[in-house]
Amino acid sequence: MSRKIAVLDTTLRDGEQTPGASMNTQEKLIVAQQLLRMGVDVIEAGFPASSPSDFKSVQDVARLAGDRAVVCALARAVDEDIDRAAEALAQAKRPRIQTGIGVSGVHLREKLGLSEDEAIECAVAAVKRARSHVDDVQFFCEDSGRADQAFLERVVQAVVDAGATVVNIADTTGYCLPDDYGARIAGIMEHVSGIEKVTVAAHTHNDLGMATACAIAGIRAGATQVECCVNGIGERAGNASLEEVVMALALHGDAVDAHCDVATSELTRTSRLVERITGLTVQANKAVVGANAFAHSSGIHQDGVLKCRATYEILDPAAVGAAGSEIILTGRSGHAALKHRLAELGYTFPDDEFEDVYRRFLEIADQKKEVFDEDLESMVQERQREIQAIYTLEALQVSCGDPLVPTATATVIDEAGERHVVCSTGTGPVDAAYRAIDQVVSVHGELQEFAVKAITRRTDAIGEVSVRITGADGRLFSGRGSDNDIIVSSAKAYIDAINRMIITDRTRQGF
Repeated sequence: MSRKIAVLDTTLRDGEQTPGASMNTQEKLIVAQQLLRMGVDVIEAGFPASSPSDFKSVQDVARLAGDRAVVCALARAVDEDIDRAAEALAQAKRPRIQTGIGVSGVHLREKLGLSEDEAIECAVAAVKRARSHVDDVQFFCEDSGRADQAFLERVVQAVVDAGATVVNIADTTGYCLPDDYGARIAGIMEHVSGIEKVTVAAHTHNDLGMATACAIAGIRAGATQVECCVNGIGERAGNASLEEVVMALALHGDAVDAHCDVATSELTRTSRLVERITGLTVQANKAVVGANAFAHSSGIHQDGVLKCRATYEILDPAAVGAAGSEIILTGRSGHAALKHRLAELGYTFPDDEFEDVYRRFLEIADQKKEVFDEDLESMVQERQREIQAIYTLEALQVSCGDPLVPTATATVIDEAGERHVVCSTGTGPVDAAYRAIDQVVSVHGELQEFAVKAITRRTDAIGEVSVRITGADGRLFSGRGSDNDIIVSSAKAYIDAINRMIITDRTRQGF
């Protein structure tokens, strides 16, 4: 059996330190409830000495968690902070105080003004103070990534001897390369006496984009706790992303001899909840939970995924609670993707007809970043109308504005294949287009109703126009047309209504 890795989630503490991401107590409880549902081992609920709100949040999260998870409160290596954390955790069934101190040269000199021996003395006193309140004490070695390794090991040895149950090797500034961070933990595992009796925690930041890689390197080197934030939020560039670390363990557990007990099917739900509450938008290409994590737009990728999901997806979307693989139709999409999506919408075409459908798709895709289902529906319906058409609009050019006179030049093809190029002016661009078309068609329709709507999303949406016209005998005929250009849609709708009028008349006359 592989090593069990405890997952400490610090979204409510380190994650909340993200600028603009502060949460009130009620919001923290909502997130905490979801973290419990997901099965994290430790919830770092806040920094009680920092504010009355954080104090209450720690109290409330502790009551909510019961014995389902350890609840951790942060404290500086200051007696008042430690006592305040203990007070907030008084009713917790599984309380933990985390205290610590900077261990890098720059922290000791510039921030703390302490010598190495003074820092160790302070660390030991803090651990003993915390142990006087609770049995579970975590000590963080801040800025371990830039610390002298020998001194880091001295600090860890001292706090372990003083009674720390967890030591947190915090690469606070995201400085380390993965191999370097792993080597730091490996050195601690080799040189600190009694380290096998305590939990070694990997706490990594993403300043160089390597937080997840460093966390996994730490686990490989011997860490048995990993500290993360949902969506990778946190100070500056953020903390190690919980969903990335969890799925890396799920996929490579054998390679690193480790597993965790987080319910991966809750990852997407948790991500969306934290995104909504904090207001920090998850980037579309975010690993595991981003909108594009299981989306494919390249024709080669789409063809592969449709044949076998594993060709381009190393994770099953269902495993992380995502809806499923998504085929994004763009100008890069191939025949297989379009055929698959049309079939899902209920449209199938013989091979000799599909090339024309694909050509029309590319025409739409050239004008839009993404082709939606509504675009495809409109495209198919437009094609069906043209197949039955007496007259077809091949081209339309319109000039209008103030003080220009609206003018339309239309190219219309009749059922004999003859091309007619006509021009007309009107009171507006639609009127000019309709007057030009009337010069070609054999009947005239009086416009009674005109409606336009966007049938797809974004500013490059396809617009659909619906018209109703009356013939000489007063009968009503409807027509529809769609295009990215609303004037072209209007012309297509008018011709469609004219075609319906002619076909109806011919049917009545027995043609």
